[in-house]
Amino acid sequence: MPDAPAADPTIAPKRRRPLGRGWRLAIGVAILGALAVLVSPLIGPVPIPFEVVLRILFGVAHPCAGLVSPDYSCSAAPTIVWEVRLPEILLALIAGAALGLSGAGLQGVFRNPLADPFLLGISSGATLGASLVLVFQVGIREADLFLPLFAFLGAAATGGIVVLLARNRYGSVETLLLGGVAIAAFLSAADALVLLYNPELGLQVDDWLLGGLGSASWSVDAIATSLVVVFGTLLALYGPELNLIQLGNDVAQSAGVATNRVRVIVILLASVVTAAAVAFTGIIGFVGLVAPT
Repeated sequence: MPDAPAADPTIAPKRRRPLGRGWRLAIGVAILGALAVLVSPLIGPVPIPFEVVLRILFGVAHPCAGLVSPDYSCSAAPTIVWEVRLPEILLALIAGAALGLSGAGLQGVFRNPLADPFLLGISSGATLGASLVLVFQVGIREADLFLPLFAFLGAAATGGIVVLLARNRYGSVETLLLGGVAIAAFLSAADALVLLYNPELGLQVDDWLLGGLGSASWSVDAIATSLVVVFGTLLALYGPELNLIQLGNDVAQSAGVATNRVRVIVILLASVVTAAAVAFTGIIGFVGLVAPT
């Protein structure tokens, strides 16, 4: 039997490429998200032991058997975990992902790390839509439907106005940024004018402005997830074009990127993704600014 050929000492052995920074970060975020889902049900006005939460999540028929003292009532624990706390946790994750995607897209378009949904007035548009519902009592008997619907329409309409600016031949990055700031200021003034009609309901608007997860339910999570997955995926597909835009419009155009078209589409998608988040959670600040960085 012939001997195996000797290895050439001049050829370096193949080394396994380590995971890139992006993959390591994604794995770390996924682990933290899973831990948040496990730990967050423990937090609330009704204390639930960690062992009970684990048994509820894993579908144990009698989660409290042998784990708690006789004076502890566990009958409501499954309902609290499944119908209250888990939907809120998932809505928080969905909203964070939506605002992070939107902020990353806008920062890529404007080549500015300070760009976020607030800068272009998208969140201000959602606020105005919610104020119209609360102050003028539009469909107040079905507020769970009309409030997020008007907030969504307000945010999306504001994004449409910004898109019209972007399609203008004078719609440079600087013009869009200044236009977004002007739109945000105008919408804030309009919201203040609406509140003058019925100042007593201003507290409800302020409560919505503070943001929250009180509207969370499995149906709300399903709607928000569907919107974020569809439009967020479309937004993420423009990542390579946005990377080229960071090198300058001339470089991106020489590489075959239609910068004006990409700018319009990314702003529109970012507006819809942002609207999907703030329509159900209210205004949540800084996530779209900090998450992409």
